Amino acid sequence: MERIPLLYTKLHAPPPRPNRVTRPRLLQRLEAGLHTPLILISAPAGFGKTTLLADFGWRIAERGSAPPPSSTRGAESEGYRVAWLALDERDNDPTRFWSYFIAALEKVQSDVGADALALLHTPQPPPITTVLTALINAVASVAWQLVLILDDYHVIEAQSIHDGLTFLLDHMPPNLHLMIATRADPPLPLARLRARSQLIELRAADLRFTHDEAAAFLNQIMGLNLSAEDVAALEARTEGWIAGLQL
Repeated sequence: MERIPLLYTKLHAPPPRPNRVTRPRLLQRLEAGLHTPLILISAPAGFGKTTLLADFGWRIAERGSAPPPSSTRGAESEGYRVAWLALDERDNDPTRFWSYFIAALEKVQSDVGADALALLHTPQPPPITTVLTALINAVASVAWQLVLILDDYHVIEAQSIHDGLTFLLDHMPPNLHLMIATRADPPLPLARLRARSQLIELRAADLRFTHDEAAAFLNQIMGLNLSAEDVAALEARTEGWIAGLQL
C-alpha cells in the first residue's frame, strides 16, 4: 500500500500567544495527571483547550524534560517528551489517522513506530490490533515518558478509530500518556478508566476564567482598565466563558 503523504504542520503545537493569560493552576493539574494513561479535556468551543495544551507542551519543552511525578508509572524514566497532533475531518480514515498518530510519536522519538508503519502499509494490512501491538511494544522499550496530545478529537467519528484507541488504552505501556482535547466526550471506556483512577478530566467548569483570570484578560490583555465591579459583572454574565469575554 502506498504511504499517505503527511502534512507535518499538523504535528506542531501552536506557538505561545504573547497576549494570553497564563493558567498555572490548570498547568499544575495537567502535570500532576501525568501518572495516568489518559487526560481528557472536554468542553465546548471557546474555553481555551488548545491554548492550555499548547502552553503545557511548550512548558515541558522549555524545561527540556520534566521529572517524573510521584508514581509507579515510569518512575525510572529519563523525563518527558511531548508530541502534538491536530486532527481534522479527513483523519477519519483509519490508515491516515494511525499514520499521523505514529508520525507524531516519531517526531519526538525517532523510528519508534517503524515496525507498526510497515505493517500498516502492507498490501493487505493486518488487523489494527496487530499494528498497535507492534507500536505498544516499541514504545514500552523507550526510556522517555511520551505524551501525545490529540487536539480536536471531536472531529473523529469513525468507530474503528475509537475501537483502536480503546485497545491502545487497555494495553497502554506505562511510559505513554494521551491528552485528548474535544468538544464532546469521545466513545472511549471513560467509566472504566475513571473507576480504575486511570483518567484525569478537565471540563468547562474547570476551564472557566476565575475572577483573577478574567481581570487579567480584560485589563492586562485587552487593555480596558475596568473596575472590579465591571469585571465581576462581565464574569458573571459570561460565566467565565473565555470566548464570551473576548466578544
